[in-house]
Amino acid sequence: MNNVFHAGELAVQRQAGVAQMAARVGRSIKPTILPAAAHFLQERPFAIVASTDSKKRPWASLLTGPPPFMHTLDEQTLRIQALPLASDPLLANLQARGQVGLLAIDFATRRRMRLNGTAVWHDDEFIIHANQVYANCPKYIQERSLSMRPLASDPPESSTTTALSTEQVDWIATADTLFIATAHPKGGADASHRGGNKGFVHVQNSQQLIIPDYSGNMMFNTLGNIAANPKAGLLFFDFESNRLLQLTGQAKIVWDDAQIAHYAGAERLVVFNTEQVIETKNALPFAWTFHSYSPFNPAKTSLA
Repeated sequence: MNNVFHAGELAVQRQAGVAQMAARVGRSIKPTILPAAAHFLQERPFAIVASTDSKKRPWASLLTGPPPFMHTLDEQTLRIQALPLASDPLLANLQARGQVGLLAIDFATRRRMRLNGTAVWHDDEFIIHANQVYANCPKYIQERSLSMRPLASDPPESSTTTALSTEQVDWIATADTLFIATAHPKGGADASHRGGNKGFVHVQNSQQLIIPDYSGNMMFNTLGNIAANPKAGLLFFDFESNRLLQLTGQAKIVWDDAQIAHYAGAERLVVFNTEQVIETKNALPFAWTFHSYSPFNPAKTSLA
């Protein structure tokens, strides 16, 4: 019996022909927060958290704070002392369902780790009881450094719609980074990173995006969740301005070789159909300096 991967992950691994390799890689998933992981978390000024709302739709949320706003209480318990933006559904989601996935990432060193578990909210902080902790490879992470941005005189300003505006379409069409939240009905939530050269996300229209799925760690946590529960949440940073874009909607995996061939480097595609959009201005307390694209990025974003 495999107690690391759920049925959706196992099905995608088999379809991709990597089941045996995934079983070996899956040994890196631990139920505890090792000292190196604890240190990495404590150094981070932000994290991405995946949760699900009352309709069981995944959302990817941003939490920020001066380090160490995340710190371990013991080898299975992480305390996070930060509040999401007022427009963010995270707090309401925690009341509806306690399963969360956390992604900690350092763009400057291209390091990242994931921590999945159950969260409990207390006043101005929440506690995550971990059940899966593991590092990911540096692929497709663009190198950036950050510095704290002076506090904006204007408060965060949010708007909610059911489709992307022309400006938001342009924003996504030039993005090189996104975060994706998915959830399994029983296996819990997960937050992951996707990256590529500018334009790697293809915007079909105001509702639909196509995200190429490149070669990765072969565990297929994200796609396994989508196979079992065809929903996802996306989060985009505007690295030039301090804006955030959160989307939630339906997702499906495309395995058809003829369609995949139009997207250089892709081994599969994720088709995402938007149901709700939240844009928040004056949201990011960082200034970013771009250094280089990942050497793993495909040279072209499309063969079409």
